[in-house]
Amino acid sequence: MADYKVDTEFSFFENVYEVVKLIPYGRATSYGAIANYLGSRGSARMVGWAMNASHQSAEAIPAHRVVNRIGVLTGRHHFGAPELMQQLLESEGIIVENNQIKDFKTIFWDPARELKI
Repeated sequence: MADYKVDTEFSFFENVYEVVKLIPYGRATSYGAIANYLGSRGSARMVGWAMNASHQSAEAIPAHRVVNRIGVLTGRHHFGAPELMQQLLESEGIIVENNQIKDFKTIFWDPARELKI
């Protein structure tokens, strides 16, 4: 289990990025799960904005591992090419059909359970 403590001096986006960097290879989580972990339940859309802005970051943020609550690749249009998000997930062994992660419940990584709060 990784350890991450929310840093109140970080911006919300920076806290999101720190959590996203902890998502294991071959796993995915949801915008809402990250918002909930950060104590901002109901701020899934802000997590989505952070993921969109992450493409501007000098540091690699595995934004492709963050999807909506049912595993749909809703952020795929922000990857330059719509198929890139799917390709990145598939390169990690995740099966995607019709822009949705197959067996999302099995792939789902919940930061509230996996990280020490």
